[in-house]
Amino acid sequence: QNDRLIYAVIGAKYHGKWVFCRHRERTTLEMPGGHREPGEDVADAARRELYEETGAIEFELMPICLYSVTDGGKTGYGGLFFAEITEMGDLPDSEIAEIFLLDAMPDNLTYPQIQPHLWARVRESIGE
Repeated sequence: QNDRLIYAVIGAKYHGKWVFCRHRERTTLEMPGGHREPGEDVADAARRELYEETGAIEFELMPICLYSVTDGGKTGYGGLFFAEITEMGDLPDSEIAEIFLLDAMPDNLTYPQIQPHLWARVRESIGE
């Protein structure tokens, strides 16, 4: 089943704020996440992406659900997670230019058709 999972997306909080990332080539924001490498467990992909995109060093990762997205007749699957970050380090050298700590989901999203649904599911799962 893991082989069908392409993405890992993480709804992450740090000191009560939601963590969003800005890709260096975009002005929009997104939840941390990315592609699962071949043979990589989707939870390991979530841990790796969370570190690479936010600098998170210490965190608790909780699986939320699997999800699917159909675009242009093609369906992709992913794992959705929640992370409570307790320690942040420097942002690693990656495609992420900066992170934002916010009270709510921003309006200027990179993936506005998908991420509001994923964020709502994370919030529902943690009782918000």
